Amino acid sequence: MEPSGGARKERPKPREPPARLEKAKQKSAQQELKQRQRAEIYALNRVMTELEQQQFDSFCKQMQTSGE
Repeated sequence: MEPSGGARKERPKPREPPARLEKAKQKSAQQELKQRQRAEIYALNRVMTELEQQQFDSFCKQMQTSGE
């Protein structure tokens, strides 16, 4: 019987399997795509809001001139 002293030897962690690394890369790429799409949607929304405001202002001016 070997005296172990109650301490276990720590085994070094094996490297992550390639499939796990690939899955992590795919998840990261998916998150980046989602973030980019979100930014594009916000930019488009801002442009559309500005256009809508311009059209509304133009409509109001047109109604004022036709009502006078």
